[in-house]
Amino acid sequence: MTQRHGYIDDFGMDTISLAGPLEAKLQAIRAAGFTQVMLKANDIVGHPQGIDAAVQLVKDSGLRVTGFQVLRDFEGLAGHLHDYKVDIAKAMLEMAHALGAPVLLACSSTSQHASQDIDALARDLRKLAMLAVPLGIKVAYEGLSWGRTVSEFTTAWEVVCRADAPNLGLGIDSFHILATDTSLDEIDQLDADRIFLVQLADFMWQEIRSVEERMSTARHFRVFPGEGVHSAQVADLVSRLDAIGYRGDYSFEVFNDDYQQLPLPLVAQRAHRSAQWLGEEVLRRSVPLPGRMTLRRPR
Repeated sequence: MTQRHGYIDDFGMDTISLAGPLEAKLQAIRAAGFTQVMLKANDIVGHPQGIDAAVQLVKDSGLRVTGFQVLRDFEGLAGHLHDYKVDIAKAMLEMAHALGAPVLLACSSTSQHASQDIDALARDLRKLAMLAVPLGIKVAYEGLSWGRTVSEFTTAWEVVCRADAPNLGLGIDSFHILATDTSLDEIDQLDADRIFLVQLADFMWQEIRSVEERMSTARHFRVFPGEGVHSAQVADLVSRLDAIGYRGDYSFEVFNDDYQQLPLPLVAQRAHRSAQWLGEEVLRRSVPLPGRMTLRRPR
């Protein structure tokens, strides 16, 4: 378990909220006081100097890597489609390992070619987890709110339990819970030790009326926790997770087209305000003593 020095260490940023090159993203996140970062594959493979240089930038940043995202549409396929996705998964696991990422995020399949048999999905996810074992990586399985078979964390949890692999656990995403209006009472039924990642975001309207609007909101209009209209539900989610014993990482996964047009420090400071609200007012984490401060002033 990572030693915590105040609320800020509980939270990290996803690079997807920030525009610009990888180095600038890492600098903005660190300057805002964060100590961890959630990386996406495009950050690494899209770096002009190549993958090795990107990995070195991350290591030199001093930021701890929360996890690596995202493997899509892996489970439930057969024949050559399954073989193709296994190759993709192996490559992503290797990149995650190079970065020192402890977790690979896998989202529930949206493919019409995928089986809807829960046991088949569990079997494939167990295979994915076994591929990750030699690299020391955990797999967090997240239910996309527009997933074909698995669209809620409750069903994702059922699949994880059926797969029964020690390094396969659950990824929780507040956006998808809000979008499907899944009861937060179900959080109380989870095993905190099998929750490997929690990603947080909100949005600006009370309800989502269609799958198309759900996808558009998810990809373009998320906001940081405390900025949207579901602050009470996000706070309740975090409180419930804490109550069942979750002590892992929270990362802000905020896809927002407007944020992509703002200076990076401004966006990172918005994220920091969310961390401060959740840490001090919701989780009521103590602020560290001056000699142990990890929060840095923006440069």
